[in-house]
Amino acid sequence: MAFDQANTAGAHGFTLTALSRWSILDKKLPPVDKISAIHVYDFDNTLFKTPLPNPKLWNNTTYAQLSSPSIFLRGGWWHDPRILAATGEGVEQEEKRAWSSWWNEKIVELVRLTMQQEDALCVLLTGRSEPEFSQLLKKIITSKGLDFDMVGLKPPVGPNNERFQSTMNFKQIFILSLLATYTNLDEIRIYEDRHEHVVRFRDFLDEYNKQRVNRGIAALTAEVVEVAEISTNLDPVVEVAEVQHMINDHNELLKQQPANGRKDRLHIKKSIFFTSYMIEPPDTARLIALLNSIEPGIDDLKYLANTILITAKPCPKSVLDRIGGMHSKMKWAVADIGSYSKNLWAIRVKPVPANAKYHTDNPSPSVVLGLRRGARPADVNKIQHWQPIPPGKSFAFETTVGEKVLLRIDQDGGHHDDQNERPSQPRKRKFPADEDRRSRHSGNFGGNINSSNHNREFHTSSFQGRGGGENRGRGGYRGNGPSRGNRGGGRGGPRGSGRGGRGGSHGYRSLDDVDTRDNNGQGGFNSSTVSYDDNFPSMPQGGPPHHQQQQQLPLPPPPPQFGQPFPQQGQWQPPNGPSSQARPLGGPGPDLQSFY
Repeated sequence: MAFDQANTAGAHGFTLTALSRWSILDKKLPPVDKISAIHVYDFDNTLFKTPLPNPKLWNNTTYAQLSSPSIFLRGGWWHDPRILAATGEGVEQEEKRAWSSWWNEKIVELVRLTMQQEDALCVLLTGRSEPEFSQLLKKIITSKGLDFDMVGLKPPVGPNNERFQSTMNFKQIFILSLLATYTNLDEIRIYEDRHEHVVRFRDFLDEYNKQRVNRGIAALTAEVVEVAEISTNLDPVVEVAEVQHMINDHNELLKQQPANGRKDRLHIKKSIFFTSYMIEPPDTARLIALLNSIEPGIDDLKYLANTILITAKPCPKSVLDRIGGMHSKMKWAVADIGSYSKNLWAIRVKPVPANAKYHTDNPSPSVVLGLRRGARPADVNKIQHWQPIPPGKSFAFETTVGEKVLLRIDQDGGHHDDQNERPSQPRKRKFPADEDRRSRHSGNFGGNINSSNHNREFHTSSFQGRGGGENRGRGGYRGNGPSRGNRGGGRGGPRGSGRGGRGGSHGYRSLDDVDTRDNNGQGGFNSSTVSYDDNFPSMPQGGPPHHQQQQQLPLPPPPPQFGQPFPQQGQWQPPNGPSSQARPLGGPGPDLQSFY
């Protein structure tokens, strides 16, 4: 298809003037006889650490839908420039520091080498929309001092009236125009992070070389370098606010649609899966260090050490009132350590002071420290033998009452599939009911629960907290420490790239190729006691329990602005026109819960 379209365009002539129409830069291209190599760099997650939807915020269906151009009338995640503009602390702040820490510096170094190579054409090529992203991409690359000969974005229609079926189709036609114009080439090199695109580029260049050889022309040295993905996430407050603003824009546009064939209004809902005493990352690290000091040499262990279960559902108000309310603090002391079948390790804890009021659905308050494949956090209740913590190794730590929350985008009056509440994870076989564990609904309270004397020394209502898994779930280590479990960890710095580099797993698809959600977790954050870790208890087949709480979210206020008002006149408007709503820039903002 690309070869046919390029041949049709060739009837108009392959000249430097014609080629320059593909670029958003007003720049004279180097003479044909001066160029013997072309280096083409992809933008998203190759050159730049592009924020992706956070899989710890959204359920399966919503995570996949956000990348689709059809979920909103103005397009999805990859089609609204305000998402990219919200990177870091927003364009006004990030431009001043050249989007520091948002680049793949290995690829930046290669771009600079290409810039210095006199016989090489330096090209940035992305499938992002030309009308919506031209100004923003110019700002980003200019701030870094990158001087490309051409910057190509996907136009609605090509210079010769080409129509593009996909991002790959656009890129192939673009590259064929390069190859047909610069006829003295010896090599072409393409840098790309998406494995599927790497494979298709290689097949495409192999076919191009076959056609050259059939015409009696020597084949080019053609290399497609697979770059390891280095994607990141927006601040979770900003991400939810940005998605809410896209929903608001969508709903406003619906009013202009004819009644017949009109799409449904959209809104964000949340589901609460459990309530726990959340453990802060520094204390998580201390608990894991305690395990390693008592049981050295344990391998193949997924560390948890992040929560003490209160109840595996939204906590009833009567229970919350007894234990101090949401976001309240509670102190605990490490008491005993135990293991179940050498596949799960946990500690029992006791309140500080001993008469403090607490609640847990487990037989006793405990923290699952880590487990091996095949073990379940609920197996903590099967531990029969507990050993006292050695003298001198016991310590106290503070927790915060919080909830595990997952968000979704629903249509008004639409059917909701509860199976999609859970993040992507392998299906596990069902386990029979555990006869040796106490009912989770019986509950266990510490202290005198009928007493009205709430000792605020150990139970406060101040809000500082963070989320996480819980000891009945599939939690991961949520801190920024060295061991984060199978699902933990940010996707920050480069993981190997450059010439000959090979990519790892990929958490997103092409700008117009929508697929199911990737299983890989994203990095953690510390914005509220609401937990967005994608680890939580396995739910029964058919969806979450009947008592699971679902709430419709009110529209959010805009987060605080940084620098000049945003967007500025003529810059980064939503696709197909300006929005009536202010846009957040990223960075610090109000509690995430205020957005729903």
